[in-house]
Amino acid sequence: MQLDLQGVKLAVWGGDARAIVLLEQLVNWGASVQVVGLPVKDLKVTVLSELNETSRDIQALILPIPGVDEQKKIYAVYHDRPLILRATELASFPAGLLVFVGVAQPYLKEIAAQTGLELIEIMNLDEMAILNSIPSAEGAIQMAMERLPITIHDSRALVLGFGRTGVTLARMLAAIGAHVTVIARDAAQRARAYEMGMLSTDFSDLPALMPQADIIFNTVPALILSRPLLEKAAPEVLIIDLASAPGGTDFTAAQELGIAATLVPGLPGRVAPKTAGVILARVIRRILLERLAS
Repeated sequence: MQLDLQGVKLAVWGGDARAIVLLEQLVNWGASVQVVGLPVKDLKVTVLSELNETSRDIQALILPIPGVDEQKKIYAVYHDRPLILRATELASFPAGLLVFVGVAQPYLKEIAAQTGLELIEIMNLDEMAILNSIPSAEGAIQMAMERLPITIHDSRALVLGFGRTGVTLARMLAAIGAHVTVIARDAAQRARAYEMGMLSTDFSDLPALMPQADIIFNTVPALILSRPLLEKAAPEVLIIDLASAPGGTDFTAAQELGIAATLVPGLPGRVAPKTAGVILARVIRRILLERLAS
């Protein structure tokens, strides 16, 4: 057992199965953790009923990956009532407190700025996004296997976007035997896809490719698969959209056209919460060790 967080005081507010694994890791590393909104059976943590019971001398606050919505609710799947985050809950913490969150919505950014706290958006870090792309890609392929009447092997797959998730997903699909075409705006990304043995092109060729695709994976957080494009797709095509909500697909048009299209953000927490929780813990631990040592 590594005790390199021995004596570090942390608070975890809300979360899902990933947060439970995160708690286990933090405790194993010696941290002193206060928890609101999570089941913590057999864990040596301090369980609180209300957010305002959290000690003001904590060194970091950890919020869930989905964060806080615009109705001020902290994402807390296990809590029996809404966890509402008001500015007053944060105002009494010392300025500069580290606040970890996956993605910060405008409301959280605003109150963090007002109270002088330092937001760290974990999902914007390359380290986290690359590691998280593994369960994301596996989960997307699992969904495709369950829903397609054909094998991934020898299927014609389009991967829209070649960022951190797109690269991992395209590599896994090709390894299974899919015929992968990467669609990317950036010429360097298209060159990398070609180097990896895949076809690649830009979005101007997407209309011609739509009728040939058995499955389309979108990773671009902007409307890409509009109605005119969907009208060109094969009726039996499957679309799996991994982009953050609202995704990059016109889901209303897809439904009206009889096309199977699903938005699946946050796949790691759904298909591999243990792995996702361990990844989350390792990234937070590294940042804590760096920041608290300075």
